[in-house]
Amino acid sequence: MAVICVGGMIGIGKTSVAELIAGELGSEVFYESVDDNPILPLFYSASPEEIEAKRYPFLLQLYFLRTRFASIKEAYRKNDNVLDRSIYEDWYFAKVNHDLGRISSLEMELYEGLLDEMMREIDGLPYRKAPDLMVYLKADFETVLHRIGLRGRDFEQDENLVAYYRTLWSGYDDWVHRHYSASDVLVIDMNSTDVVNVPEDAARVVRQVREALAKVA
Repeated sequence: MAVICVGGMIGIGKTSVAELIAGELGSEVFYESVDDNPILPLFYSASPEEIEAKRYPFLLQLYFLRTRFASIKEAYRKNDNVLDRSIYEDWYFAKVNHDLGRISSLEMELYEGLLDEMMREIDGLPYRKAPDLMVYLKADFETVLHRIGLRGRDFEQDENLVAYYRTLWSGYDDWVHRHYSASDVLVIDMNSTDVVNVPEDAARVVRQVREALAKVA
């Protein structure tokens, strides 16, 4: 029985890897709430003036916090699942938007207070308190941009978003190695990994996940 979090940059291939792992382990995928998210397109398409007036970054983080909290509680209850990004990763996105001035200090204080309460509730769950493994997908920035383009979501394609993507990308390793402590981390190099089109890559990732889980069993 294992709970695995798959993390990494926007567009890097988290869903494909999560589905691969879940299929091999016979478990369920808990997907990030994207297609049914009413705030995400507004967050990406809003002008700086609209962001200031409407507070879309703060609202988006609250939305993700609520949905990821619900997902991880359900995943822990079932005790054998894969999360396509998790609540542990949510703080990093809030921090980046706070550093960029798009989330105010007061909003960040409120957000972190809610997150702390949720994490205390997770720590008090009777059936599970942490994932067994985080699979962290990393790649060069050019690979990330290429994959975002291939995914083809219209609201992610604006050239004005490139600077935001680079800011997210540049601090991701630091978040994983300095701030994430809930479980062991398996790093997958997505520059040379295509689990959708290359069967050998898919088999290698599954093997690496199984070996990592064996070490923490």
